[in-house]
Amino acid sequence: MGGRVDAEGHRAAFERLRAVREELLGHARAVRELAAVRRALIQELIDVGFTQSDVARELGVTRQAVQKMLSVG
Repeated sequence: MGGRVDAEGHRAAFERLRAVREELLGHARAVRELAAVRRALIQELIDVGFTQSDVARELGVTRQAVQKMLSVG
């Protein structure tokens, strides 16, 4: 398994691999941005008087999940 392989015959596969990597990086950025928006919205609701339990109930998750959403990032 350790020998050098001619990459020219597999140029299309390498190009596709690069394209997939770029797409994944874009998705990762989008996930971070959406998580920040989610965190801000949850905090806004808490700031006006809702509890983490209230938010959790509306989202259909546990209070601990809401707490984690607030702390991640």
